[in-house]
Amino acid sequence: MRKQFLFIFLALIAANTNEAQTRSTRIGYIDMEYILENVSDYKESKSQLELKATKWKQEIEIKKLEINKLKENLKTEKALLTKELIEERETEIKFLENEMLEYQQKQFGVDGNLMRQKAALAKPIQDQVFTAVQDIAEAKNYDFIFDKSSDLTMLFSAKRFDISDQVIRILNRTEKREQLTKKQLKEQEAKENIENAIDENPAMADRQKALDARKAAREKLVQDRKLEQEAKRKEYEDKRNAIAAEKAAKKNGTVSETTNTTGTAKTDTTAKPATTTPTEPTTTTEPAVNKAEERQKLYEQRKKELEEKKKKILEEREAAKKAKEAETQKTNTTNN
Repeated sequence: MRKQFLFIFLALIAANTNEAQTRSTRIGYIDMEYILENVSDYKESKSQLELKATKWKQEIEIKKLEINKLKENLKTEKALLTKELIEERETEIKFLENEMLEYQQKQFGVDGNLMRQKAALAKPIQDQVFTAVQDIAEAKNYDFIFDKSSDLTMLFSAKRFDISDQVIRILNRTEKREQLTKKQLKEQEAKENIENAIDENPAMADRQKALDARKAAREKLVQDRKLEQEAKRKEYEDKRNAIAAEKAAKKNGTVSETTNTTGTAKTDTTAKPATTTPTEPTTTTEPAVNKAEERQKLYEQRKKELEEKKKKILEEREAAKKAKEAETQKTNTTNN
């Protein structure tokens, strides 16, 4: 019984050893400089520090200009100065130069304010990066993770082993989680699971990239169509506004119309010509206060003139008819 138990135990140990030997070693690396440049808090603090550095440089340049001016003055006046005055001025210039160099070293030296403040800015982010790297290593069974930007010399590093983007996503997730509601947290977790699956499966990552590219192309097409529709709508609105403006200009102007009516008498060739006096032209000029009222007035006036003209023509025809009948009757009487 003991021999059987010992045999099983040794077999299990051998199996575990073979599995450990056959399992490939997982290695990854990060680029700390790349990560820092893509963290918003670090970028803002770095911008403020760069403003300080610019101010320090300006102060150094001012000191240099002052020193150069003193040197030029000494060179110009050297022939007129005594030896003691020359030595005094040279000593002053030397003192100012040393003072400027000390200030430059204080601000931009190896242990200067710029380097110390940079390190102070990077320290909190670096701590977060180290924590994120440990989480990734434990979750994905990494054996080694190196820092590409450190003193470690990496002669070659394949991009597929770079986990810097994963670290950046973890840092951004931590920042976003503090501002999300419960519902948004669930949505964010689902999105994170998809991103993790993509990181684990390169083929899935390629498919996701293709889907993202197609989605971006569709969105661009939709955006282009919207812009085209907006341009057409704007063109239509401009035309409509131009027509409305033209109508308004006509409406606000002065309308003058002249109506000339001339009566014409129709007489028979055998009857005496009936003379008629043409009616005087009627001119109506009124300001277009109300276009509808003005049109109504013109219509009534024209209607009245036509009725008068018609009445006059009928009267002339009736007179001609009576004259013809009288002449016919007179002729018949004479013949009898």
